[in-house]
Amino acid sequence: MTTAATPLFPAPEARARTGRRAADRPRWERPALAGLLIATAALLLWDLGSSGYANSFYSAAVQAGSESWKAFFFGSSDAGNSITVDKPPAALWPMMLSVRLFGLGSWQILVPQALMGVGTTAVLYAAVRRQFGPGAALLSGAAFALTPVAALMFRFNNPDALLTLLLTVTVYCVLRALDGARTKWLVWAGVAVGFAFLTKTLQAFVILPPLALLYAVCAPTRLRRRLGQLLLAGLAMVAAGGWWVAIVELWPASSRPYIGGSQNNSFLELTLGYNGLGRINGNETGSVGGGARTGGAAAYGLPEGGPGGRAGGGGWGETGFDRLFSGNIGGQISWLLPAALVLLVAGLVVTWRARRSTDSLDGMARAAFLAWGGSLLITAIVFSYMQGIFHEYYTVALAPFVAALIGMGVAVLWEERGTAAGAIALSGTLALTAVWSYVLLGRATGYLPWLRWAVLVGGLLAAAALPFAARAGRRMLPAVAALGVAAALAGPFAYCLTTVSTGHTGSIVTAGPAVAGGRGGPGGMVGGFRGPAGEMPQGGPGGPGGQGTQGGQPGGGLPDGGLPDGSQQGGAQPGGALPQGGMPPGQGAAGGRGGMRAGGGPGGAGGLLNGAQVGAEAKAALTTDADAYTWAAAAIGSQNAASYQLASGAPVMAIGGFNGSDPSPTLEQFKAYVREGKIHWFIGQGSAAAGTTGTMGGPGATEGGVRGGGGPGGGTGSEIESWVKAGFKASTIGGATFYDLTAPTS
Repeated sequence: MTTAATPLFPAPEARARTGRRAADRPRWERPALAGLLIATAALLLWDLGSSGYANSFYSAAVQAGSESWKAFFFGSSDAGNSITVDKPPAALWPMMLSVRLFGLGSWQILVPQALMGVGTTAVLYAAVRRQFGPGAALLSGAAFALTPVAALMFRFNNPDALLTLLLTVTVYCVLRALDGARTKWLVWAGVAVGFAFLTKTLQAFVILPPLALLYAVCAPTRLRRRLGQLLLAGLAMVAAGGWWVAIVELWPASSRPYIGGSQNNSFLELTLGYNGLGRINGNETGSVGGGARTGGAAAYGLPEGGPGGRAGGGGWGETGFDRLFSGNIGGQISWLLPAALVLLVAGLVVTWRARRSTDSLDGMARAAFLAWGGSLLITAIVFSYMQGIFHEYYTVALAPFVAALIGMGVAVLWEERGTAAGAIALSGTLALTAVWSYVLLGRATGYLPWLRWAVLVGGLLAAAALPFAARAGRRMLPAVAALGVAAALAGPFAYCLTTVSTGHTGSIVTAGPAVAGGRGGPGGMVGGFRGPAGEMPQGGPGGPGGQGTQGGQPGGGLPDGGLPDGSQQGGAQPGGALPQGGMPPGQGAAGGRGGMRAGGGPGGAGGLLNGAQVGAEAKAALTTDADAYTWAAAAIGSQNAASYQLASGAPVMAIGGFNGSDPSPTLEQFKAYVREGKIHWFIGQGSAAAGTTGTMGGPGATEGGVRGGGGPGGGTGSEIESWVKAGFKASTIGGATFYDLTAPTS
């Protein structure tokens, strides 16, 4: 219970004390903080194993790095070090260390991600508390933990989890630096950005302009010193992020893995092209978009505008100011986004008369609004108008910015609730949030219809009663405030529960239920297959892997059956179950109803979004004399290779990298590997009887086929497969075509 001495949202004088002296902490704060962090951990760890290997593309790299320090350093897809993932490896390192210590498994891979979510909540709490008190910090932490896309990505093995943590640390360090113009904290901010670059390249730099400008203008020291401090921070950033880049670029290309995602075996090319400016303008040579203006995702059998995207704009959905609020994206991140924007304006208005320097209380409060608000606005603008590859889960980067503004803005308006303007602003923000939650909940047909009405009615009642409660005394005010907070967080909380109760696998995942016009649903867009008689393979509803699939909705997503034309990308064996000795429960390529199929049945071919399911027969073939070869097998596409590698534990070469379009290896290199006896098997596409090949949904694709090399950026998969077919005997093993590269036919 709060007292006059330790209010939930302290006045400016009290904020100064609580930000600087631990002795001023109210007695309830430590238990409340502990409860927040424990609840966040419980949410993120709940049934974590249901996602199996999650994104097998990264899990295979984790498995490789746990066995080879060279693969650890470079982020190789396999322990033979043929090719890297298409990102720098910092996000993989914690997972690799975990697997080295505790062995390979779903929990060992995903627990580090969940702990990053708890860490982000703690850093956010510490940042908001310094100027706005423990009540605001608790609200910010809860808002972040209950953001659906955060509940998704901190239970998944994509790089976005570590990126979000490091971006939050960056803002925290900048705010600490502004409080007294302390060089140490600004240098630490540079270090955080450098490691964020080693996590997801140029996305780490998006928030730099507003933060650097804020420090240059507002730090309480002379201009010359400010600029010098920024220079030091920049040097720290270059050192923290550049050491790995320098080693990779100087390392002889012949003795390191090929840089996945590049067309010229260059990390700098990958950074500036496919993973850099190409994401902005859509010209991503070698990607599945391949240049959004020249066919883009549609060349791969995806709907116009990307999977589930709206027509027009970039190749991955219609761009524009409303992108973050529309379709399936809105339910990932935008529950509190309108409120955050309103509270940003309100906070700046309240603190606007403060001096420019941050040597005053209101000056630091305003700096906090500018830091979090500037980071939110610039990231939201980039996401809204980027024409390259864009997935819903990218929006997790916005979650800490939105959450911070919620806590800070509510704290400021709570202090002003006795004024007409403050009361109206606070009530209006709550009403806006309730209405928007009602809209978002209505997008998921049949999803908890009672909840959307409860949120709307409860939120509007609390908004209407708040101005009167502020004057009625302390008894009524806490009840009204509690009702308002419950109404604001009920919708995202429900989405979070749906998210954590469902396994998620594949390359494209989304939080919450399926919505009209989206590609989401439990499990997101996954890469499994539907059996010929409608059976679900492992990982589908009721299968050994839990409920990890997405559900289709009328009017949105892909038709029930796979691709837009109704074709099936491959097929499961009758019965849909894996034979004994296949992948561990929940760790195969999950099936999906109403989603894009890009995986395979047991032993079948894999695809772009997820790989094949591998049964006992294929596993036995791969593990026989595996130590005698550098690679037990080679397969086209990283997801396909990853499935066989994770099932067998033996290195499998990913020809063409993630998209199958990387020129790695060349045909001549592959021939040399075969002559030297380094590869045992080549895993073809489809069965030996069917002989299906082609690219997934692209030119030359056939029903049951998968991505077979080539594509917009080139690639040599088709050439290699043709050479193998002409010179080596084929046999069907576990439903897939295996070519024994040690037994040529001529």
